[in-house]
Amino acid sequence: MSSILRAANTALRHAAKINPITRSFASNANSGGFEIGGGSCPRTPSEYIGYGKTIPPPASSKPGKDDVKIEISRPFKGHKLEPPPPFAYTNPTELLHLYKVMAYYRRFEIVADTMYKQRLIRGFCHLYDGQEAIVTGMEAALQRTDSVITAYRDHCHQLSRGDSGESVMSELMGKEPGCSRGKGGSMHMYLEAGRFYGGNGIVGAQIPLGAGLAFAHKFKKDGGVAVAAMGDGASNQGQVYEAANMAALWKLPMIFLVENNEYGMGTSTKRSSASTAYYTRGDYIPGLWIDGMDVLACKAGFQFAREWCASGKGPIFIEAQTYRYHGHSMSDPGVSYRSREEVTAVREGRDCIDKVKNLLLSKGWVDQAQLKQIDKEIRIACDATVEFAKNSKELDKDEMFTDVYRGTPPPFIRTVDFRNSVTMKQ
Repeated sequence: MSSILRAANTALRHAAKINPITRSFASNANSGGFEIGGGSCPRTPSEYIGYGKTIPPPASSKPGKDDVKIEISRPFKGHKLEPPPPFAYTNPTELLHLYKVMAYYRRFEIVADTMYKQRLIRGFCHLYDGQEAIVTGMEAALQRTDSVITAYRDHCHQLSRGDSGESVMSELMGKEPGCSRGKGGSMHMYLEAGRFYGGNGIVGAQIPLGAGLAFAHKFKKDGGVAVAAMGDGASNQGQVYEAANMAALWKLPMIFLVENNEYGMGTSTKRSSASTAYYTRGDYIPGLWIDGMDVLACKAGFQFAREWCASGKGPIFIEAQTYRYHGHSMSDPGVSYRSREEVTAVREGRDCIDKVKNLLLSKGWVDQAQLKQIDKEIRIACDATVEFAKNSKELDKDEMFTDVYRGTPPPFIRTVDFRNSVTMKQ
């Protein structure tokens, strides 16, 4: 309970000073631009994909005049609720935008993989490639005043909340312009202006914090919703159920999101979970199963879930079934507990980006030349983030003891004398 209340207090304290999304690298706004799909776009990758100051408003669950009805191939499944119908609405502009976003995230993670193998990224690193449809569809449904918190597979969540590629890549490389000043690395992203509260390294610990964020929304009566994301492995943690109990008792506007990528750290869900129907894990909390490899299904599902929570019905569980292409982390080759043939089959048959690409082409909304140009420009943008991070300033040695405590710490902590530390001298 204390973690929930601490998170609520933090959210309430910050709420008064949080403004709409702004880019971390506003100074780069005039650094020049290049053509993106026929229009001029600032160089900053977050702006390039449509986020930051230029992010479009969330799509309405009601179809617009230009929207077309798209059938969802794998229908929703409901637990203690009637699931939404198996279709979504979209239009050429939105669908192309979703493609750009997912393609950018995919390329960003592939580049991060390369930088890790070149030892420019150190420590833990958990990649998101394969799962891009979830965060992309979710952000198409959320309001920018909603709160999001997740675990350590967080790079794309950080980008989706409005941060720039330069900021995220700098953080991965431990450079000062990073979103956590290079001190947190892959697992500890944070963006106050985007209401993104981590990147959390302790398995499942983000869920009670997410309940605290939801409590803050309810206390303020601001109509906001909190999303607390976890993996299938974290869903077995006891604190998840403690948070679920409180969320149900207090009818908190909270989405418990299980990103079920079918494998935990070194084993399959079937070997680690007695029940793999994660959308039913809330028991007394309603749940919704979504095809996490279909961005339109994710958009429609999260629209349903957000409206459920915002209307005062209380929390909801979402299971988004997806698949990670990399191993659990960079230290995991990902083929000791699954076959290469299985990974290839998913890539060729279920890939979320290919699904959107094929839909765009089949509708005649784009041609192959346009898609190739977009992919080329995404590569250029990602290369630019790498060069920016490589050329960014390393942290000074004196920074080792800063940002550890808020205010001045007591002279002695656990028998350690801090009186001569940099922190105490400030």
